[in-house]
Amino acid sequence: MPTRKLGRVTAHRNAMLRGMVTLLLDNGKIETTVTRAKEVQSIAEQIITTAKKSYLYREDGNKVDAYNERKKLYAYITKQEVVEKVVSTIAPKYSDRNGGYTQLFKTGPRRGDAAEMAILTLVD
Repeated sequence: MPTRKLGRVTAHRNAMLRGMVTLLLDNGKIETTVTRAKEVQSIAEQIITTAKKSYLYREDGNKVDAYNERKKLYAYITKQEVVEKVVSTIAPKYSDRNGGYTQLFKTGPRRGDAAEMAILTLVD
């Protein structure tokens, strides 16, 4: 998934990205550096696309729970209530979109070390 190393070893980087994706999906927006935001953006897009596939419809119109898709969400997102929120509210909101679920706004340099900052939000 991630292509940038972000100055961390693999386990720390994966844990950090999982936490940031969980926060983004829970709160709707996060403020972080541009590099981290780009990584979180790509992962969050994949998570929402997977959540959209978590319910399948049969020919008679009834819903069937796609268990394997839901397991992928539980494996990556760190909070169970966030998985339920993604499946029940966020994914249906984007049912007619084919990607582009997040927006990235650059906010300028951080005061302490002049790192380029950005706000990552879910699209309404």
